[in-house]
This record gives sequence, structure tokens and C-alpha cells, in this order.
Amino acid sequence: MPLYQGNDLRKITGGKKRRNRKPRKREIGSFPTNTTLSSEEERVMARVYGGNRKIRVKKALYVNIQNPDGTSKKVKILRILETPMNPDYVRRGIIVKGAIIETEAGRAIVTSRPGQDGVINAVLIKQ
Repeated sequence: MPLYQGNDLRKITGGKKRRNRKPRKREIGSFPTNTTLSSEEERVMARVYGGNRKIRVKKALYVNIQNPDGTSKKVKILRILETPMNPDYVRRGIIVKGAIIETEAGRAIVTSRPGQDGVINAVLIKQ
């Protein structure tokens, strides 16, 4: 089901305006991907505006970690510790940008948008 992203039905003061036309195809968006922690990896490709393709991570198992010394490596995600955006996401196992995760290399903060970028990147947190 499509999701209308426009905000043309409200005045600045909060009052309602009358719709003068139907939403255009280019104004229709989609629901969030909600990348979950799983025992396998799953990615889907979605067609977006202009006929372009967007890769979305549906299920994740690994993360690309950048160490403070500049080296990077791919490690396994053990669990999600904290999500400042929505505390309920920790219980549901959803990974978003800014989430603090526990990996085999230590604690890290997610710097990419898994539902938009198609990959999970994180920076190791000094303890």
C-alpha cells in the first residue's frame, strides 16, 4: 500500500485546506523497512523515483566496523543494546541509524541507514 508524503493539506496555523488535486505518483512513498537482527542476511531491491533502484536490508547478521585507528572489518552482530530514536526498537530487534549494538569486536554505533543504504556501517565506541 502506498504512503502519501505530502504536507499540502494543512495551513501553517494548523487549519485544514481543501485538496485541489489527487496525489501524483512521484509524491507516493513507502513504509519503513524496519531492518531486524536475524540469523541470516536478506536484502530487497525497490524501484524508486526516476526508475532508479534502492537496496534495502530486511534482515541483518553482519556489520562493517571501523576502528579508531582507521581499519575496517566485517563482524557479527550479537545484540542491540540501545536505540535513542525509539526504545521499543530494542525489544523488537530493529536496527536504525544511531543504534548502539554489541558485536564480536565490542560496542559500536550505527552510522548508516540500513533501510536506505543496503548496508550496515558502524564505528567502534571506546570504552
